Amino acid sequence: MAVTLLANEVLDLCLGKPALRSLSVTDTVADALCVLKRLGDSYVSVWSCHHSSESGDPTNRSVGGAAVDCRCVGKVCMVDIICFICQPENLLAPAQALQSPISVLIPKSSGLVRHLEPSARLLDAIDLMLEGTQNLVIPIPESKFRKNKLLEEKSSLDSTFHNNCRRYCWLTQEDVIRFLLNSIALFSSTHSEPINSLGVIDAENLLTVNYDDPASSALSLIKESLIHQSSVAIVNPDGQLIGEISPFHLNSCEETVAAAIATLSAGDLMAYIDCGGPPEDLVQLVKERLEEENLTGVLELMEEESGLSLTSWSSFTSTSSDEDGLSSGKNGKHGGYSARVVRRSEATVCYPWSSLVAVMIQALSHRVSYVWVVEEDGSLSGIVTFSGMLKVFREHFKVMA
Repeated sequence: MAVTLLANEVLDLCLGKPALRSLSVTDTVADALCVLKRLGDSYVSVWSCHHSSESGDPTNRSVGGAAVDCRCVGKVCMVDIICFICQPENLLAPAQALQSPISVLIPKSSGLVRHLEPSARLLDAIDLMLEGTQNLVIPIPESKFRKNKLLEEKSSLDSTFHNNCRRYCWLTQEDVIRFLLNSIALFSSTHSEPINSLGVIDAENLLTVNYDDPASSALSLIKESLIHQSSVAIVNPDGQLIGEISPFHLNSCEETVAAAIATLSAGDLMAYIDCGGPPEDLVQLVKERLEEENLTGVLELMEEESGLSLTSWSSFTSTSSDEDGLSSGKNGKHGGYSARVVRRSEATVCYPWSSLVAVMIQALSHRVSYVWVVEEDGSLSGIVTFSGMLKVFREHFKVMA
């Protein structure tokens, strides 16, 4: 019975997950950028406390000389930084903008990140996620011996160990969906029903931009897609899905892709961020337009960060995979399309008659939190997100409880 899943504690879903590295609200955007690029992580957690391996007693770290509780107040990814640099005033002086406090990247009251005890029920986690939470911060249980050993070995302490002698991991919607998929046989025939019969297709909140529209016009949509864990669809005048500007892809880019967003069309940006690096003709176009618009600061930042000329710069990192397993988003190889010929198959798509379990598998296998819904002619008709899937299972739990 599916109701037996309700007995699971969230800790059961966290086994083997790595401890979160942390930054402090007193750190800068540049600090976050450094961590993301050096460690290859997709996200870095931001905390009210401050931790450094060079500090003294790890149980008495503080901000501004006053002891504070260790609370995760948000998370930051490369897309946050890219969108921040894309602001008109920051395009004029990107190096200066990077010295801004990291707090400028964190919504003040979004609730995207929340703490939850490891003994909480799976149902509690799902309810919080349906309220808009993306990441649940879970304490990692450790023995007293382990804690004492960490305290003794101060030289080995890093940003994963907090002043309350605890380390944390986080639980995502993807983790919950994967767990439910592994137990899908308990959900009667729900998993085999077509998504258009389950009310899981969202046709009202689609984020779309025309292929020929300026990429900068999609900036607010990119920010919104990051909050809702969806994507921005690129469509032609007939409403057919051509491709997408996906936060998943952008998260694998260097921060200097902001230059492409500021100067290219949406369609060209889609090609620019795909296939492991920008095509030569688009690189030259970006360079020319940066010079025309006197955005020399962005150009200088690109060359300084890459150590290469603009013509050989790659928009993708090639570091090792991050600890959450998102290696497919870091190697820059997405089997994509050329600068001028794009294929709708690049976006992960399904049909209204696709089964729920098939859509779940698609999303998980592509490591995205959504699947576009298209008709036979390729016209975009909706989107299915992890949040929508969780609603279906939550309703099923109500019936079974």
